[in-house]
Amino acid sequence: MTHGAYVRSLFFVLYKAVSELYPECRVQIDAHVSNGYYCHLAHITHWDASDIRQHMQQIIEEDLPFESHTASTPQAINMFDEVGQHNKALLLASYDHPTVEYHMLGGTPNYFYGDLLSRTSQLTMWGIEPYDAGLLLRVPSAADFATGGAPQELLPFVSQPKMLAVFREYHRWAHIMGLSTVGELNHAIASGSDRTNEMINVSECLQERKISGIADHLAAHPEKKVVLIAGPSSSGKTTFSKRLSVQLLACGMKPVAISLDNYFVDRVKTPLDEDGNYDYESIHAMQIDLFNEQMTALLKGEEVELPYYNFKTGKSERSGQHLRLTSETVLILEGIHALNPLFSAQIPDENKYRVYASALTSILLDDHNYIPTTDNRLLRRLVRDYKFRGYSAEETIRRWPAVRKGEERWLFPYQEEADVMINTALLFELACLKEQALPLLQAVPQDTPERATAERLISLLTYLRPIPLDGLPPTSLLREFMGGSTFSY
Repeated sequence: MTHGAYVRSLFFVLYKAVSELYPECRVQIDAHVSNGYYCHLAHITHWDASDIRQHMQQIIEEDLPFESHTASTPQAINMFDEVGQHNKALLLASYDHPTVEYHMLGGTPNYFYGDLLSRTSQLTMWGIEPYDAGLLLRVPSAADFATGGAPQELLPFVSQPKMLAVFREYHRWAHIMGLSTVGELNHAIASGSDRTNEMINVSECLQERKISGIADHLAAHPEKKVVLIAGPSSSGKTTFSKRLSVQLLACGMKPVAISLDNYFVDRVKTPLDEDGNYDYESIHAMQIDLFNEQMTALLKGEEVELPYYNFKTGKSERSGQHLRLTSETVLILEGIHALNPLFSAQIPDENKYRVYASALTSILLDDHNYIPTTDNRLLRRLVRDYKFRGYSAEETIRRWPAVRKGEERWLFPYQEEADVMINTALLFELACLKEQALPLLQAVPQDTPERATAERLISLLTYLRPIPLDGLPPTSLLREFMGGSTFSY
């Protein structure tokens, strides 16, 4: 039993329960937030969460099998069209395979990207409750499945209204553009270059409008001198920072980028992790006192000499770079700890502006197959690591769990501290990443632990029609990972 199979099986039970209670309803797994999955119920105005919960429990207690079936792709398309799952039919219409493996649950068909459990009775721990305008499907921790055990407890609820608002905003735009699912994306790409270019241009424009709006806000609030930008690995923080700086210049301001890497403590003072290795992700690997001291001095109009961290020697040195703020200066600082209140504890709130930037994948495979944002970021990272750092996909995948562990501990708990969140994902980007990522994943050796992750990502990419890089503007955030940017890194 895996966590993924457990969650997919729970999605299936939810869909079956809702479709039987409210046949006209369209159930969509919208976003992974608040340690659960936000589910949107479309085409109905009244529903009862307790009725849905009770019917799900009834299905689970019936101990129904999740049956696997195979059909020709045309037969599967007709079947899903007949039951009103048109987004699945559209996805399969662009799926380049002669047959499709689908599932049945008590006479209800569905299609999932991945395995399911054997029977509904295995779903022993879950929750469903009203959340915002929809439902929150509560799930157990993935850690409970790591050793092959049964789920022990539900993940604690964490309120994330800002994160949900960003997802909902982008889902609304995706719906307006007719690009809510991969099937719709593939159909748009197949329509020709005019439609593809329109899709790229509108997506890039929407992102630029958000960046421009942040710059306008900062221009209207000159007391916001310290812009703190945080986000997980491969979220495009660097390009976002550079594009924000351009917009600030256009507003008549003078952005100054300061690398938080230069505030590392000497290597010998770096805290150790549980394995006895240097923990560079820890906030205590940073010179917190020096950072606050210098930011406070700058805000008072004093001049400071910024530090320089020598990665070869592992020591902090004097840089010779002196800085004093003017009335137009705005400091742009980007790093994993930028939203942690401890990191900027001595900087007055009225002088701080906190930004959370992440690739929050807003396109769905179909209504019931959510694409994890972590997969989007991993695909970005393995392409970038290969092109610019000389790492193979195998090496990048091997390092990924440690990266994710640092994010879970030092970044994600502070997401909602942000004054603004920006989604750095683009609706079309997985189709753009496909041609560069696929051969790298296929090269991962079969006899390695990393092959399982590579196979899963290969499977995801097979659903997408590719988009060439030609239509991407040189300032696109994707260029940070795929090459061809006019920004220097």
